[in-house]
Amino acid sequence: MPPTLTPPTSTSTPTFPDTTDPSPGSLITHDGQIQWAGLLMGPGTDYQIADSGLTGWADLPGLDSGDVLRPDQHGAWPGAQWSQARTVTAPVWLLPDQTERAAAVTRAFNAATGVHTGEQWLAVRLHGETLACRARVAQRVVPHDRMYVTRGTAKATVQWICADPRRYSVDERTAVTGLPTPDGGLSWGQDGSRTAGQGLAWPLDWGKPGATGLLTLVNEGDAPTSPVIEFRGQVSRPSLTRLSDGLRLEYDITLAPSDVLTVDTFAGTVLLNGSSTRVHTATQSSDPEQLFQLPPGEHTFAFRADPDMPGAGATATVTWRGAHW
Repeated sequence: MPPTLTPPTSTSTPTFPDTTDPSPGSLITHDGQIQWAGLLMGPGTDYQIADSGLTGWADLPGLDSGDVLRPDQHGAWPGAQWSQARTVTAPVWLLPDQTERAAAVTRAFNAATGVHTGEQWLAVRLHGETLACRARVAQRVVPHDRMYVTRGTAKATVQWICADPRRYSVDERTAVTGLPTPDGGLSWGQDGSRTAGQGLAWPLDWGKPGATGLLTLVNEGDAPTSPVIEFRGQVSRPSLTRLSDGLRLEYDITLAPSDVLTVDTFAGTVLLNGSSTRVHTATQSSDPEQLFQLPPGEHTFAFRADPDMPGAGATATVTWRGAHW
C-alpha cells in the first residue's frame, strides 16, 4: 500500500521538466526535496520519497587502494586512496491528486529520468543544507501494477551514478586579485628634495596603499575541491602558488589585455580564450593541473608574473564550490 501522504491540491497538468540544467537546487524550497533535470520531488509535489529514503547519498563511496603487499613481513606499504563513483538510489511514489492526471505525472517523471549522455545536477536538501552532485540516470523502474491501473499511483525507483562522488555546495564562490604593487610611500616634495616649503608635513601622506596579490580561499566542506582559475592579461608568465606548500600553476605565455587563460583543474585543461589548448606552456616548476586542489579549510594563494613585463590590469580569478564526501 502507498504511504499516507497528502498530494498537492493543484489540478493543473504538470509541465515537462526543463533539462537544460538549471542551477543546482534552484527549485528546492523544503527539507526532503530532490531536484533533478528540472523535476522537483519530495514534499509538496506529485513525487513523494518513500519512507526508506535515499541510499548512497551520504555514504562514503567505495575506495581504490594503491597499497602494495610487503613480501617479507606482515601487512602492506600504504598507497594512495581514490574514491570510486557514487551510486544514489531513490524510491519515489508517483501520487497524482487525481486519477486522470496519472498519465501526465508519469510522463513527466519518465521525461526527467530518461537516457542522457551528459551529466546534470542532482540536488538534495536535508536539514536546511542543500548539496549537489553531477550525475546520470543509470536505472529507472516504474511498475504498472494493479495499484497503478486502478488508482494511478506507483512506487518507482530511480538510480543515479555520480562519476565525481563529491557533493558540492550549491553556491559558487569567486575571488579575484591583481598583481602586487608597492606602497606609495611618503611624499618628500616634487623633486624628492627637502627645500624650503617642501618636505614632510602633518598629517603625513603615506601615499596610495599597495596590493599584495594574495587570495584567501575557504573550502567549507570536508573533501578537496577542484577550482577553475582564469588569468587575464596584460601579463607574461602568470602563476598561482599555494603558500602553505608551494604547489604551483605557472605558464610560459604572454597574454594580451583581451586574453583569458582558463585552467580547469578537474578536467586538467588549459584553454586560451575558451578554445585553443595551451597546456604545453606549463613550466617545469608547474604542478599537474589535476593535483592543484583546494583542501578543506582556509588557504592563501599568491598571484605572480614576470616582473620584467608590464602587467597593467592583469588579474587572477578563482572559482570553486565547497566539496563534501
